[in-house]
Amino acid sequence: MVRLLIEGGADIDKAMDGGATPLCVASLQGHLEVRELSFTYSGQSPCGTVLVELKDWVVRPQTPPRTTTTNMSRKILHDAMSIPTAPFVEHLVIEHIEQFCARRKNVTLKRDAAGNTLIRVKQGTRKIARPVCITAHLDHPGFIADKMTGKGRVRAFWRGGVPKEYFVGSGVRFWVDDKWMRGKVKSIKTVMRSGQRRVDTAVITVPGEVPTGSIGMWDFGDPVVRGSRIYARDCDDMAGASAMLACIDELVRRRRSCDAYFLFTRAEEVGFIGAIAACRLKTIPKKCFIVAMETSTELPHARMGDGPILRVGDRASAFTPQVTAYCHRIARELDSADKRFKFQRKLMDGGTCESSAYCTLGYDATGLCVALGNYHNVNKKTGKLGPEYIDLDDYDNVVKWFVELARAPHPYTGKDETLIKQISELEKAYKTLLRSTVRKPK
Repeated sequence: MVRLLIEGGADIDKAMDGGATPLCVASLQGHLEVRELSFTYSGQSPCGTVLVELKDWVVRPQTPPRTTTTNMSRKILHDAMSIPTAPFVEHLVIEHIEQFCARRKNVTLKRDAAGNTLIRVKQGTRKIARPVCITAHLDHPGFIADKMTGKGRVRAFWRGGVPKEYFVGSGVRFWVDDKWMRGKVKSIKTVMRSGQRRVDTAVITVPGEVPTGSIGMWDFGDPVVRGSRIYARDCDDMAGASAMLACIDELVRRRRSCDAYFLFTRAEEVGFIGAIAACRLKTIPKKCFIVAMETSTELPHARMGDGPILRVGDRASAFTPQVTAYCHRIARELDSADKRFKFQRKLMDGGTCESSAYCTLGYDATGLCVALGNYHNVNKKTGKLGPEYIDLDDYDNVVKWFVELARAPHPYTGKDETLIKQISELEKAYKTLLRSTVRKPK
């Protein structure tokens, strides 16, 4: 028999048999999950306690509370996904990144001629011959105000991939004078691009003046957490950019020995234009291997909540197998050391991502992603627009993955060391038998 005192004000109903949740008591080895209780209420005592006698309990593995690192990384996520952005007008996010880096030591930052932002974190004396460069893009499909066409009407350019059927009547918000101005799409103009009819401009009714160049996004509020998921205007790809910032914060705050690069690209939503420019400008050091981070539509074989996904390829290409194998090795080691870590390895062929551009333009590259709901704010179940969403545990685990890639516990050599070892062992084991069983032709 174990006797416990529960503080006054506790929800006793939940501790009773048949209650909403079991009562869990912390122990050195884990949690004691109460299966059956008897109560003796102490009355209006000064301490206001309830005496509980535990007649039966089982020990279950302890679930660690959310750590300071997790709290910080999720705050970084919330802050970044609250910032307005669209293709070619990513300046507010870039300013946020610059301020973020200015507050941290051992972080250098530069912009290239295309406006991409490259960050390097170097700590410790260890030399890494081929460091990682983790990338993500800073834009999300959205509007750029062109000009007022009349009282209460603004024409805006549309940049990104959303079917034309979702526009007319949908809510829009423009960032004007550091606050949102809400409007509604009245009409659209379409053009043919890459064999498909795409929205080019829209006329949007608004209650006031919208200056030229103002950023417009679909009319959804700032990020909100519901259960294990976070809903926002722009998980794609601010979740990826946030995971990179969270990795940088973890490396610097814990003084982890590392040498790693982080590239934040522009204008991905119109054809990874920033990534192409970064390759042409040699923004990414040629010694680096690249891991491009994305959010990607949830697929039946790649489910949200099952962990971040190592992409072996996309719709356009298969990625560099040696880089994919290296990331896989790091993930397996994380999985063995951390019971909360899990990951997937899948072909995500719902679309094409920056990794294909990097591979095509001469870099060793692969991709990571987290499964995404309501891709580009399109809710196919309702036929209406909706906020995008991701699983927070997937996000937490991709941050862990990034940290280990930056630390580089094993150097990347451009070879699949694990596969080479397996082949060598198989050859050694069966070489003699293979040759001794050869029969001469008759």
